[in-house]
Amino acid sequence: MRVDKFLWCVRYYKTRNIATQACKKGKIKINDVVAKPSREVYPTDKIELRKDQINYKLIVNDVPKSRVGAKLVDIYRTDVTPKEAFEARELLKYSKDYYRKKGTGRPTKKDRRDIDEFYEEE
Repeated sequence: MRVDKFLWCVRYYKTRNIATQACKKGKIKINDVVAKPSREVYPTDKIELRKDQINYKLIVNDVPKSRVGAKLVDIYRTDVTPKEAFEARELLKYSKDYYRKKGTGRPTKKDRRDIDEFYEEE
């Protein structure tokens, strides 16, 4: 089975087109080699993919015939992604909040209405 189709079948990407684009951009590696979308996937292959600033690491257990339900995904792959990758993503989320506090910067729609209402009263 093609690597783009496999990643779509095990629900890492919403569409095959998105999976194909990720392959073309070099975000997917099979056994530490950058993979093209048409590269075949076999059991015991190690796939590494970068998605949402996380480097996922998978081991292929079996190849599904078609897209599988979310509950059945673990039959076809083993996720060996280290927990530190997910923790780093949480830290990124907090660092973004640190630089821009809520309510600063460009006024919201409600703020704009309040400002207009203030000037109309005078």
